[in-house]
Amino acid sequence: MQIKKLYPPIQAILAAILFGASTPLSKLLLGEMDSIVLAALLYLGSGVGIGVLLISQKYVVRAESTEAGIRQTDLLWLTGAILSGGVAAPIILLIGLKNASAASASLLLNFEGVATTLIAAFVFKEAVGKRTMIAIALITLASVFLTWKPAADWGLSLGALGILIACILWGIDNNFTRNISAKNPLIIVSLKGLGAGTFSFILALLLGKPVPGTAQILLALLLGFICYGLSIALFILALRNLGAARTGTLFGIAPFVGMFLSIAIFREAPQGLFYFSLPFMLIGTWLMLAEDHRHIHTHEQLEHEHSHLHSDKHHLHEPTEHASFGGEHSHNHIHDAIEHSHPHTPDLHHRHLHSLN
Repeated sequence: MQIKKLYPPIQAILAAILFGASTPLSKLLLGEMDSIVLAALLYLGSGVGIGVLLISQKYVVRAESTEAGIRQTDLLWLTGAILSGGVAAPIILLIGLKNASAASASLLLNFEGVATTLIAAFVFKEAVGKRTMIAIALITLASVFLTWKPAADWGLSLGALGILIACILWGIDNNFTRNISAKNPLIIVSLKGLGAGTFSFILALLLGKPVPGTAQILLALLLGFICYGLSIALFILALRNLGAARTGTLFGIAPFVGMFLSIAIFREAPQGLFYFSLPFMLIGTWLMLAEDHRHIHTHEQLEHEHSHLHSDKHHLHEPTEHASFGGEHSHNHIHDAIEHSHPHTPDLHHRHLHSLN
């Protein structure tokens, strides 16, 4: 397997590791804090932290960005992602959690990966073959085993329905973000974090939630920058090359990271089905990493803008003022129609229709 081919899956796995670490680290560093306030600070930390990186890149390091900027046509997708995943989903989730058992909630939250895949396949026509479907089934099943509590109080209710709706909204967020993943991920993360964080913080104040001390605020912002901001940026880079279904599937290992850290930090004994669930997660991850999808396919003529190299076989376009530029860069360019066969994933240049195979 080519090393370069592993970059996007590694980005997705690193995103899952960082995000999975957020739960035990929040418990370790922050102690008792209202969930809405915590969510607001984590999102604000991601937005502010990534924003500082952007400003430093431009004015301190004075490094020229190789990424494409956000255009007016991208704002609809970005706004939809913020409203669905950063505003509506957390509110509906909180309402659902109040009316559903903890055990049911833990299981139902695993539906986000499934929702992401179903929306990608049936709404955005992303290529999702049998191998991908088996992989997400195994990783989802592993997460179900991980959160299964046989002695708990079970039951489906309106609260459970609310949790499912929240997962669907996060699935919509993931797919909307995929549609702008060609653009600068740092700008996307900063805007999403600031938008969602500001809304959640205002909501917390309106509900009269207590504001924590300065030290807790700073720790939460730092945690948000590392575990949310960097995680989401890596997630977007993976979306760019893998599509929503595959990235969402690999991101499904996040609960296992949280469990491993909880065992290491708090010396918590693993739940009874932890070791039983582990093989399902490992097999599902291997199926995604070892995927070799190739067939004869046709590229229609395409005009877009994103970071690329002219040495890439998909970017041997007509000479422009950038033609002599040997490094990675971004500019508007046209791909001529071509038919060929090679291994590929649903990246920016391979979002053609497939049959389920």
